[in-house]
Amino acid sequence: MAADCDSRASRAGDDLIIMGRIAGPYGVKGWLRVVSYTERPDNLIEYTPWYLRRGSTWLATGIAEAKRHAKGLVVRLPGYEDRGRAAELAGTDIGIYRRQLPATAGDEYYWDDLIGLPVVTLDGLPLGTVDHLIETGANDVLVVKGERERLIPFIRGTVIVLVDLEGRVIRVDWDPDF
Repeated sequence: MAADCDSRASRAGDDLIIMGRIAGPYGVKGWLRVVSYTERPDNLIEYTPWYLRRGSTWLATGIAEAKRHAKGLVVRLPGYEDRGRAAELAGTDIGIYRRQLPATAGDEYYWDDLIGLPVVTLDGLPLGTVDHLIETGANDVLVVKGERERLIPFIRGTVIVLVDLEGRVIRVDWDPDF
């Protein structure tokens, strides 16, 4: 499964997907600390332009400079040349259009593709819908919310029997009592 759009990424409307957020200023020259929701944090800089959510409006921006820093990124955006101006962007979501992402192979899915899909057992019993996913290291986990929350490991062939994006359903071999 392609994970470049992980469980924290969410649908932003109009085909925009939230791929990160601006944590706050870094230094005094307008740099910003960025939390990337991509599998590799520096992948986020490959998806330009970025769309920044200011209130209910999305504004397109380029990236003047970017570099890895610790486990994240620091960037400088055009027009943000000092700490005070950069601080205005703290907490801002970073979105990109879905079409900016690379195409997936037939057996790959972006996490965002799975969010909101109904999950049913092989017997057709509905378990709920995918709320988000968790990356555990061993395997990804679907968080399915229905009459209760279920954590279902994303293990193809064993647990995840079918992901039908067109039919909008995930079929699982899963005990509904678990």
